[in-house]
Amino acid sequence: MGAVIVSRLIKLMIRRNLVMKGNRVLVLGLAFKENFPDLRNTQVVDIPRELADYGISADVYDPWVDPRAAKEDYGITPIEDPQPGRYDAIVLAVAHRQFGEMGIERLWALGRPGAIFFDVKHLFPAAVVDGRL
Repeated sequence: MGAVIVSRLIKLMIRRNLVMKGNRVLVLGLAFKENFPDLRNTQVVDIPRELADYGISADVYDPWVDPRAAKEDYGITPIEDPQPGRYDAIVLAVAHRQFGEMGIERLWALGRPGAIFFDVKHLFPAAVVDGRL
């Protein structure tokens, strides 16, 4: 699934002339399912790996997961607090309630001007995001 998500994201980024080495993407969520810390069988780990194949780095933010478990199990160190205006694209991969509570405006603010917002889980209406599965 990660390959499909990243393929669609890259196509959106190409349309906006955003694809280049050194791009940064924020992946929101790592857990297997929303509002639960379980990492077993999560397919989200494929997204940062696929992005790396394009020379794009990814930060992963998930308020539910134990960072030590993520590092041990998948080699991913989640960030503690995403900084506004830093990302060329944002991928909402897990529909944690915190992301809904943050609201689309606050999540959009994490991106640079012209950033892509890809909502894998349909947490927000299609009219306010750039892409969805």
